[in-house]
Amino acid sequence: MITIHLVPHGAEQPMSLSCKPGQSLMQAAVAANVHGIEAECGGLLTCATCHVYVREPFASSLPPAGSDELGMLEFTASPRRPNSRLSCQIDLSAAVDGLTVDLPPTQT
Repeated sequence: MITIHLVPHGAEQPMSLSCKPGQSLMQAAVAANVHGIEAECGGLLTCATCHVYVREPFASSLPPAGSDELGMLEFTASPRRPNSRLSCQIDLSAAVDGLTVDLPPTQT
């Protein structure tokens, strides 16, 4: 199991989840009923409702976003930042144990 931390918009304390490797961050958040991850397309990369802001050191160490993800990030409801990613494109593995992301104010 790996641990990920999600910080809801406006919260000071993160919500920590124990997750199985091999799923996406979006899948883990949806399974845990995390408020703030809509995931309307179910991870098919056809919406931008699983937008997150990835904190360092992971923002710079994740594989770069592909062209499809970059295109969808143009449609986020909350402002896009340099550390914006779609959580459906972040694969959970031992390499991201301790990952912390901030949830944007809105997904829709």
